[in-house]
Amino acid sequence: MARHVRKALKEYFKDLDGEDPCCNMYDMVMDCVEKPLIEMVLEQVGGNQTHASAMLGINRNTLRKKMLQHGIA
Repeated sequence: MARHVRKALKEYFKDLDGEDPCCNMYDMVMDCVEKPLIEMVLEQVGGNQTHASAMLGINRNTLRKKMLQHGIA
């Protein structure tokens, strides 16, 4: 997985063409990764939020909050 992240970040910096990133890189990357991670885990467990939160290692209420933030039904 780390290899894929590195590849995506290389592309991102290449696309910047020497310009500085305009925002907090950490938050940007976390936002990009968090939504598909939650979606894929929910898909894996058939939408069961209790199982998904256990798999992610977060509280179920935290999962619900993150789902709302990312517009995940």
